[in-house]
Amino acid sequence: MQSRNKFFDDAAKVAGSAAGLFVGVKKEVDTLVRQQLERLLASMDLVTRDEFEAVKEMAVLARESQEMALKRIADLEKKLVDRPKSKTKSKKIAPKQKSKKQTARKDVAN
Repeated sequence: MQSRNKFFDDAAKVAGSAAGLFVGVKKEVDTLVRQQLERLLASMDLVTRDEFEAVKEMAVLARESQEMALKRIADLEKKLVDRPKSKTKSKKIAPKQKSKKQTARKDVAN
């Protein structure tokens, strides 16, 4: 009986040691896998989460700025349409006339 209990005690110790060993191996494998993935991702030239969030914030700010500019343009266009017409007519610019000097030179040469 006594030897049987000792056998179970020894088996329990071996199992406990093996469990501790497996935990250590698992941690080491996890670390190696993580390092390999990080190398792979670095070679793929992917952006980090921080870079992605920064660009996302820039896009939101640009969109807000664009919406404000569109609203301002719409307000200015409305003011332009609602503005009373001016009573003075703008003068049309007459087309340029040919210089008389050129025609006079032709007459002299004949």
